[in-house]
Amino acid sequence: MDMYGKKASQGINWITTIFMALFHIGAIAALFFFSWKVFFVTLFLWWVSFGWGIGMGYHRLLTHRGFKTPKWMEYFLTTCATLALEGGPIFWVATHRIHHQKSDRDGDPHSPREGLWWSHAGWILTGAAMHHDTAILKRYVPDLSKDKFHVLLTKYHWVPQVILGVMLLAYGLATGGIVTGIAYVLWGIFLRVTFGLHWTWAVNSVTHVWGNRRFKTRDDSTNNWWVAAFSFGEGWHNNHHAHPTSARHGLAWYEFDINWLCIATLRLFGLAEDVRVAKIAQPLPVHAAHDDNDGMMPADAAMAASAGYD
Repeated sequence: MDMYGKKASQGINWITTIFMALFHIGAIAALFFFSWKVFFVTLFLWWVSFGWGIGMGYHRLLTHRGFKTPKWMEYFLTTCATLALEGGPIFWVATHRIHHQKSDRDGDPHSPREGLWWSHAGWILTGAAMHHDTAILKRYVPDLSKDKFHVLLTKYHWVPQVILGVMLLAYGLATGGIVTGIAYVLWGIFLRVTFGLHWTWAVNSVTHVWGNRRFKTRDDSTNNWWVAAFSFGEGWHNNHHAHPTSARHGLAWYEFDINWLCIATLRLFGLAEDVRVAKIAQPLPVHAAHDDNDGMMPADAAMAASAGYD
């Protein structure tokens, strides 16, 4: 049976649903504690967690191996990603590799063909994705499963978030008292995470429904400029599905890709090498244009094909 069964057969993931509800409530409450200082700190943390962490770390580095970094930089970006509240590296990368293997077909964890809400958040709140532990997922991430840091961080992915929350509370208390401390936590944790999650989820949902298609891929992926604007470049999704190992997603001059600019900056300082970059005129990889295998690709084939988000 497929790792991801039909959505109708899956119950509610109560722990995940409760936490998501609490974070949304906290995000709304944050609006009553606004200050410009808190706003700009949150803006920076949003970039760190969803740009450096999810986009550069989990997605372009760990999942697709679009570039290489020193191990300490890989671990730093991975830790930043845990601040997005999207699970540990083994869970995230395994799920995303499966998405690329089965994109918009049976077995895709979050295809809009099963409903827009399902692809946005329903697959997390009611799907099977949250029921698999490291032992089950490691077949899809043999590279990460051999790394003790990634295994440990997957198990304790919530710890960096708690540490950040304590640090924000302490800083707020020290600089402005209890109200300021609460403001930093509500903005820097609850609103930041909630806002960022919806834009990550929009890559799964919106960019498989609305947008432009430069490449004729086997799936429904599109390039959507407004999703790209709020996801640091991840919304150039058709480009990405056509050339999944490319570290650059915005291929045209007008496709602004902040994550790519950050990777290029790392390369400039010698912190990124073997950087893969696709071009608009580049032919589609065989696996992207023609994949007649309806079964789950084995992990080694998956790494060769996507050698590594949605």
